[in-house]
Amino acid sequence: MNQNQIGKYRWVICALLFFATTINYLDRQVLSLLAPQLSAEFGWTNTDYANITAIFQFIYALSMLFAGRIIDKIGTKAAYTVAIAIWSSGAILHAYALPAGTLLSNIMAAVGLTVFPASIVGFMLSRAVLALGEAGNFPAAIKATAEYFPKHERSLATGIFNSGANIGAILAPLTVPLIAATWGWQAAFEIIGGIGFIWLVVWQIFYDKPESQKRMGDAERHYIIKDEVQQAVTSQAFRQNTPWIKLLNYRQTWSFMIGKFLTDGVWWFFLFWLPKYLESKYQMHQTDLIIPLMVLYSMTMVGSIGGGWLPAYFMGAGMAPYTGRMKAMFLIALFPLVVLLAQPLGFISSWVPIILIGIGASAHQAWSANIFTTVSDMFPKKAVASVVGIGGMAGGLGGVAVSKAGGWLFDYYKALGHIETGYTIMFSFCAIAYLLAWSIMKLLVPVHRDIYDL
Repeated sequence: MNQNQIGKYRWVICALLFFATTINYLDRQVLSLLAPQLSAEFGWTNTDYANITAIFQFIYALSMLFAGRIIDKIGTKAAYTVAIAIWSSGAILHAYALPAGTLLSNIMAAVGLTVFPASIVGFMLSRAVLALGEAGNFPAAIKATAEYFPKHERSLATGIFNSGANIGAILAPLTVPLIAATWGWQAAFEIIGGIGFIWLVVWQIFYDKPESQKRMGDAERHYIIKDEVQQAVTSQAFRQNTPWIKLLNYRQTWSFMIGKFLTDGVWWFFLFWLPKYLESKYQMHQTDLIIPLMVLYSMTMVGSIGGGWLPAYFMGAGMAPYTGRMKAMFLIALFPLVVLLAQPLGFISSWVPIILIGIGASAHQAWSANIFTTVSDMFPKKAVASVVGIGGMAGGLGGVAVSKAGGWLFDYYKALGHIETGYTIMFSFCAIAYLLAWSIMKLLVPVHRDIYDL
């Protein structure tokens, strides 16, 4: 039976996940693009900015753990609805960060807890709400992919919806500086944050579980579930919500966790610190950043989709799914090594580090498309979001470590007059993180084994 006879409604769902991920990254990127302006307006140091970004990553990490469990419990449709409503509200809240921070600071001062200035407190609060909602995006998207796609199509579907992160990162520098220049930085948070509520309406109309989806034919429904029948029958241990401690008994869970912990921070670093790097190194400001960031994140879109295609190519050549995926991930892990040259060759032109970092960021998105898919490959659908949540927590904590380390390094070496040394150290970690992660993952899970076979 050819693809036209099977049907293609599952790709409509993939498109919905793509747009949700685009909005997800639009919302989180507004702050990084406005960071130079906000730092000047409120007198933030690099450490102050690191604290604001770190609170996002810390809350995101903790929320990911519970998001996966909640999504497995209440279902993909309801969970995505709650998640995007919360994060869109959090995105808009940034516009009111100063009055909110002033109020919260006064309350904290009344009980002797004054720690940060009002602007920092307000933005920390806004980032915390944003993180609370955004933590639901990837566990819900991976669960939706597991529900709507057979195993051999999941890495491609994941690569496609994951490329929404790159579209969001491209659209952000195109829109945020223009909105901020025209109506003020508060309007940038309000307008971008409001887009999520439009997506919610479309989601309510078009998403249902495959077995309840009236827009899908029986042929496509059978195509999706045919390789899950045995797993659904034999994985009785996952009929109910599986305790986290039980999931931690499996090497597959630890493989995913460690892979995320070591590599997620690299993406967070590129996302949150690249505009500040280009400003400090090349004196680029908001409008100067538009074309470089568009080029860089256009590259990452190719990496995301290409990373989803590569293991499918190896599988088509006869490799077992896990073997093909790990071979693809090893090849992908080699590309970030070029980031080692970003600082040494930066004297040639600002475009040299932009292109080299773009290659590294592209490799991350290719890696991300595959590491997420390892979960739906090996775990029953009932446990997918929970495992993704556990790994997401580990990735978020890795992001906190990278962000805090970056803030400290940049302030320390800036005081010495050598801030470029701080960036060299961070770029070195970004370059080797993937090979390190791949080696540990391969050591933990040398060959593929489905969980129900253990």
